[in-house]
Amino acid sequence: MPMPKRRSAAIPMPKIDYESVDAYIASRSEPMRHVLKQVRSAIRKAVPEAEEVISYGMPTYKLGRRSLLFFAGWKQHYSLYAATERVIAAFQRELAPYKVDKGTIRFPLTEPVPITLIERIASFRAKELAPPDKPRAPSTQSRKIRLAEN
Repeated sequence: MPMPKRRSAAIPMPKIDYESVDAYIASRSEPMRHVLKQVRSAIRKAVPEAEEVISYGMPTYKLGRRSLLFFAGWKQHYSLYAATERVIAAFQRELAPYKVDKGTIRFPLTEPVPITLIERIASFRAKELAPPDKPRAPSTQSRKIRLAEN
């Protein structure tokens, strides 16, 4: 006779809606606050035009309506989200010491914040989200010249 499936004994975490990135950072322990302020500063330095919001309960940076990066602080690490395949490929060597999985880069709290790497990732993501250059339509003058040649 098959055994019934056991339900997880884990209690779901309550969802907290933070009013701002400042409120999110303030909700963390002192060591984590220091780290998250550095992450925030690196992203803002790299992409100052990005809008700072809370989305999915995390600090989020947006360009237009599109999400650029998210970050979050956890018990033993902090994470950067929106690690696309292109990001992972472009920063493969620099990301080698960190755990990268399903669009998430996990940084341990036991190591210094890789500020330059985070800035470079934020800049790279901004370029990824930039609209492609549209081919220019020929000017009216060049169209007149071509018509005259035919």
